[in-house]
Amino acid sequence: MSGHGFHVHGPHDHEVEHAAHGNDSFASKIAVMTAILATVGALFGYEGGATQNDAAMFKNNAAIKKTEAANKWSYYQSKSGKQNLAELAAILPGADTEKYKAEVARYKTEKEEIKQQAEALEAEVEKWEHASEQALHQHHRWAQAMTAIQIAISLAAITLLTKKKWLQVTSYGVAGVGLVLAALAWMHI
Repeated sequence: MSGHGFHVHGPHDHEVEHAAHGNDSFASKIAVMTAILATVGALFGYEGGATQNDAAMFKNNAAIKKTEAANKWSYYQSKSGKQNLAELAAILPGADTEKYKAEVARYKTEKEEIKQQAEALEAEVEKWEHASEQALHQHHRWAQAMTAIQIAISLAAITLLTKKKWLQVTSYGVAGVGLVLAALAWMHI
């Protein structure tokens, strides 16, 4: 407890603080490694959050384009209905056949243009969906890298408390796995 309020520290926090002020080279190395890993972990966390946000934005864009495509297909259907009515009117006795045949031709032309627009929007939906899936995959890689770094930091804390060299090596190994995962995330693999 201090005069500025109540503070709770983990056992490894106390050890890291003493290592920083003492002459114990083993503890100093672990303290430095922990600080470096925490910094690297913060960067990985940032990248993971950024790619997660990208995935969400891309998915949102896909939803917007999907709605626009659905609207175009509805418009296409309304033109089809009008074309069907004009075709029916053209065969009624006493109707102006040429007028309705012209309307049928106009609706066919309009429908083709609307169909092309709807299909183009559907292609955009696919593009945004793919981009979202890629960003989400990249996010998972960053999250895996961050998890490995957090485990390495935990192992470093245990190493500091136990002074076991094999734990230090294990911590380095797990940190290495985290770096490999981060490289895969960075390369979009």
